Amino acid sequence: MNKKVIYVKNLVKKFDSFVANDNLSFEVSEGEIFGFLGANGAGKTTTIRILSGLSKPTSGEVKVAGFDAYTQAEQIKKNIGYMCQKFSLYEDLTVKENIVLYGGIYGMKKSLIKERLSDLLEKLHFQEYENRMISDLPLGLRQKLAFSVAVLHEPKIVFLDEPTGGVDPITRRQFWETIYETASRGITIFVTTHYMDEAEYCDRISIMNEGKIVALDTPEMLKKQYNVSSVEEVFIKIARP
Repeated sequence: MNKKVIYVKNLVKKFDSFVANDNLSFEVSEGEIFGFLGANGAGKTTTIRILSGLSKPTSGEVKVAGFDAYTQAEQIKKNIGYMCQKFSLYEDLTVKENIVLYGGIYGMKKSLIKERLSDLLEKLHFQEYENRMISDLPLGLRQKLAFSVAVLHEPKIVFLDEPTGGVDPITRRQFWETIYETASRGITIFVTTHYMDEAEYCDRISIMNEGKIVALDTPEMLKKQYNVSSVEEVFIKIARP
């Protein structure tokens, strides 16, 4: 995991006089599962918007998949996948229609979409759901499909913004097995979560507080540093002093 696919140095993002991101610096490697933690209002969403090419920094250096956040936002968008808690599939379309639609949005050729559609339905054991409306699927199956669609075009990085909100612990665990499998193919996972037990599954985590990164290391090293037995206790010590 040596190749850096996200490079951030002295990132500042201001909205008038409000500083949402205060001098952030970090790197994320190819195939790494990187947890991005922080309380609501800590600045996580602003950072993700910048990293996904939706917003420009006020100052600092930001490169994603080798592209500059100031001048190459469109190239960044083509090399990433994105999934959020609010659910990113169209509920009034079928499973097949969603896969075909997103394949087109990602600029994939029709022949490749057809091939990936077949592979995906088989891999997820979704053949019986192919023509079912998304709104008819259980939440766990929707989550699994939304993630698979986010990596349909084999992006270099996939951003997961609280992807497991509202699902049961067993489904969450299964979802993380899919994350591990995806990372093993060299796709970088950048994930925000409110579930501190999920943070334990990450290769490294950063913790934001009031716009700053206040901790950044492996879960084990952070627990050792703060002399606690869980990431949740680390988080409480940092975010709620």
